[in-house]
Amino acid sequence: MERIAVIDFETTGISPGAYCRATEIAVVMLERGQIVGRYQSLMNAGVAVPAFVASLTGITTAMVRSAPPATQVMNEVAEFVGDTPLLAHNASFDQKFWDFELGLIRRNRVQSFACSMLLARRLMPAAPNHKLGTLTRYANLPNTGQAHRAMADAEMAANLAQHLAGELRGRHGLSEVSHQLFCTLQKVPAAKMAEALRRHRG
Repeated sequence: MERIAVIDFETTGISPGAYCRATEIAVVMLERGQIVGRYQSLMNAGVAVPAFVASLTGITTAMVRSAPPATQVMNEVAEFVGDTPLLAHNASFDQKFWDFELGLIRRNRVQSFACSMLLARRLMPAAPNHKLGTLTRYANLPNTGQAHRAMADAEMAANLAQHLAGELRGRHGLSEVSHQLFCTLQKVPAAKMAEALRRHRG
């Protein structure tokens, strides 16, 4: 598979806005089954971290206040990613924050997002659920560190993406696996997945 950028945000809430911002971002560059680059930073967007979020992530208001400004971090990470195709677990969440934070520095996303959660629902239907930690344990993938921290989650999602690519090659007989294939398959209804895979084999 070509080079893809696997990203994860930690945030103060679920929908970006003036009072809901990113607190941390990590990106793992994945190429030909190997992690070839990493970026991670806390970021100060000038908002307090709610107590329940701090208890979940371990990221406190004090940590964010001493972090680099969000504008600096997003400019750095946007340069790091460039136009590399993106992937995240539950990508609709990360895409919202990526687009919002980029918009504040007058940048626009030019590439599409693949979603490892949507793909896992179609390719790993027997998993107990499709949370990132559950899928990691179910597939016997490496434990990358503390859940709900951006780098650990980005590395878990990268490992899961590799596992899903392996499933497509090994179990389903697809010779070519690409980011575009991920984006196509994640939109296929589960009931039509077998037919779609047959079509791609052909």
